[in-house]
Amino acid sequence: MTTLTNDQIRQLNMYSTYVSQPKHLLFTLEQLHQVDILPVIKTVTGIHKDAVAASYFMRRYGMFISTQFVMFITYEEMWMGKANQVQFGAINEYGNMSVSTFISSIDYQDTSTISPKVLVHHILHEQIQPMIHALRNYSSVSPLTLWENVFGFMLWHFHVMFNTPSTAEIAREVLDLLKEDDMWTGISSHSLFATYLKGLEPSLLLNTKIRTTCCFSKDVPGLQACGFCPLQ
Repeated sequence: MTTLTNDQIRQLNMYSTYVSQPKHLLFTLEQLHQVDILPVIKTVTGIHKDAVAASYFMRRYGMFISTQFVMFITYEEMWMGKANQVQFGAINEYGNMSVSTFISSIDYQDTSTISPKVLVHHILHEQIQPMIHALRNYSSVSPLTLWENVFGFMLWHFHVMFNTPSTAEIAREVLDLLKEDDMWTGISSHSLFATYLKGLEPSLLLNTKIRTTCCFSKDVPGLQACGFCPLQ
């Protein structure tokens, strides 16, 4: 267990992740693997289609996942709790009812003695892939769409970390790991993140139509098409 600083909590909050109990609990990550949670998401957000709801939810969860890389690269700490300790609650953000992530700060652990390779593998195989598999049980949304929903946030974070002297070296090591095909064994025959980057640096891809699939943000009430949309 570690103690998060105010700066760390502020960074989490910026990505709709809160270290508190939700006032309006909807479901836990564990329940996502047991029941169809898409009707709940549609009720909260006003979304009409299952595929749109699944993609929307993965974007929300993807914000939390992207902070995992920031936390262990920048602070040598990472959230390592269990599925039943990830809660999702309804909250009003910027005038829209949203589904956000709620976790406990006591589940952050010191990662200074754990290799980046182990941490990257854990995030990909334990914290992302099972979620995508579960959402695919209830919707026809493309798995690539769901992966790209996470990659978009990661892209920005790596841009920032590459331009910060204290994090540039370890961020490069982690990015190289994410580009290794072997890291994706059991998920894909090749690195999905390397394909996403198209051989370019994250900073060069900001504000470009980097996505190959649409995330359906344009179909969520109160939102607009994302800046990476290939349809625009």
